[in-house]
Amino acid sequence: MSDPAVSASLVGGGEDVTVSLSRLQDEKGLLPVPHCKALNNETEDWSLTVTPSVNALEVTVWLKSGLQRCSSNETDFFSDSPCIVQTLLVSASRNSSCLAHLLIQVEIYANSSLAHNASENMTVIPNQVYQPLGPCPCNLTAGACDVRCCCDQECSSGLRELFKSSCFTGVFGGDVNPPFDRLCCARSAHGVPGWSLFLCVQSSLANSPFLGHFYHGFVQLTSREVYLPAQLNDFSDFGYKQGDPIMIVDNSYFTIPQVSLAGQCLQGAPVAFLHNLDVQCITDLEEYQEQGGITSVKVKNGAVRGIVTPKVIYEEATGMDKFITSTATLLSNGSASKNVHVEEHYIFRWNNNTISEINLKIIRAEINAHQKGILTQRFTVKFVSSSSGNEKESSGNPGYQLGRPVRALNINSMNNATTLHLWHSAGRGLCTSATLKPILFGENVLSGCLLEVGINENCTWFRENAGELLDSLIQVTHVAMRGNSDYNDLSDGWLEIIRADAPAAGTDPSVSAQGICLDIPTQLNIRILISEAGAVEGITQQEILGVETRFSSRSWQFQCGLTCENEVNLFPVNVAVQFIEIPACLPPPQTRFQINFTEYDCNRNEVCWLQLLYPLTRYYQGEPYSQCVAKGFLLVSFFIFTLLFSISQTRIYKP
Repeated sequence: MSDPAVSASLVGGGEDVTVSLSRLQDEKGLLPVPHCKALNNETEDWSLTVTPSVNALEVTVWLKSGLQRCSSNETDFFSDSPCIVQTLLVSASRNSSCLAHLLIQVEIYANSSLAHNASENMTVIPNQVYQPLGPCPCNLTAGACDVRCCCDQECSSGLRELFKSSCFTGVFGGDVNPPFDRLCCARSAHGVPGWSLFLCVQSSLANSPFLGHFYHGFVQLTSREVYLPAQLNDFSDFGYKQGDPIMIVDNSYFTIPQVSLAGQCLQGAPVAFLHNLDVQCITDLEEYQEQGGITSVKVKNGAVRGIVTPKVIYEEATGMDKFITSTATLLSNGSASKNVHVEEHYIFRWNNNTISEINLKIIRAEINAHQKGILTQRFTVKFVSSSSGNEKESSGNPGYQLGRPVRALNINSMNNATTLHLWHSAGRGLCTSATLKPILFGENVLSGCLLEVGINENCTWFRENAGELLDSLIQVTHVAMRGNSDYNDLSDGWLEIIRADAPAAGTDPSVSAQGICLDIPTQLNIRILISEAGAVEGITQQEILGVETRFSSRSWQFQCGLTCENEVNLFPVNVAVQFIEIPACLPPPQTRFQINFTEYDCNRNEVCWLQLLYPLTRYYQGEPYSQCVAKGFLLVSFFIFTLLFSISQTRIYKP
């Protein structure tokens, strides 16, 4: 164990399975033989929790509290040997019959970093521009050994042996001054050309271009709160510009939860003018706090003393599996309830540089007050021109913009399908609870969901159901070539989708034989050809040249765990989207020194080292080879005579 808790999964039927924890006595450093008989309850220091999941049991063993027997010594900062060694046995049984067992070896070391305080003396930090910040950046604890920090001088050789195979690498691991690839001492590096011996630099490692690496770095905040400056520059009374934060009357930002580059959910991120958003935040229900007061917020509209108040409408959510992943059983039905917001959709109507109207639709759900689990929230912000009506939104003008939906049209139906779709799974990832999201231009995506299938599944129904699920994503016949193609004019750049094949009908029996079905559609491949179609005001315009869809099938066989009766399997169905640029981006042409068709073929290469001394080689056919050699030696002799004569003359005339 490398953590106070350890988890394992028991795969198979979890009904009527009893999981117990006991401590075994090992002798002479040998692990005992595991068994499921005569289990005792000597687990006063450890706790066992069992969480049921789909066709499995999640078993977690964790330390109840810190063991006082493992306290550190005042004189010994970090002991080389563990102070506690225990062997735990986790057993799974059903009706007194042993199903599985797991041995856990526990080694606990004293944590000296908790017992020794760092020195309060002032540390002189050198100028980082002229020398590295420190020889060991991963040495974070004073007077103690930092695990995985092999450059920490406070780690003994015995401790370093424990984690020498997983040491921190790079600058953080101590390589703060790597050799520059143009130094002569680094000529053995991979990929260095042979002529670097003549052009390398003779210099010490102290003179390195990597100096100041930390000085010019960035600081990343780990907190989930957004830290804004104390005095905000509010110019909203003179109108908003694209990218300006939207302000409210108390001189603060209008904020909604957003996702940072590190993947964290920032609760107080400002909304930028004319910037659309569609983000999802994952929150633990135990830490969930509703952001109230949205109906009374007064937003500055961009004019002097102009105010706009959001118009809020509420809807009740259906299908809670899409939003909440429960990890614990609810309490009794008499417990109190609370409302949570699962989706918030903001629509800002703008006119020139002002905001004329704000509409907000909140989708909420009523859950148990003691509900535990993970809540997935969605927040969208959309800016719509006040002069626009119900017309469909474009994806570029005229070419497509990256990240905008691919526009589509169905001429055989009057449905409202205007784009190709992907699955957006939630909860357990089942297709029955998956939502749809549009395919965005220029983004290669692979998404999918899961189908529940039994051992006696009807193969014909199974095949048709999987095919209908995949076909439901492409309920369109044409795709727009440009981002502003007119929906009412089919000749305005609309391309018909090429359907390469359809799901196979299959020839196996309707009822699966021993849980086997053939030719089940499992993946939909969508390939979109794009190209550059010129530029408008220096901005490259891209358009779609063609769209092809193709189905992939495979055979399915039921997978059994401990028992096969009354069990279901999960069958994945996927959709893959690939954007292919035509023509493909070719690499830059090679220089004549990089071209090397054949090493000794001087007729195909521009540079031939074999003919460096061409008159003295066999390639020269102007004179007999013997005369060329004689003239060559004569020329060398003349060069040596000139060199010796110049040296002697220098010595004679030297004062």
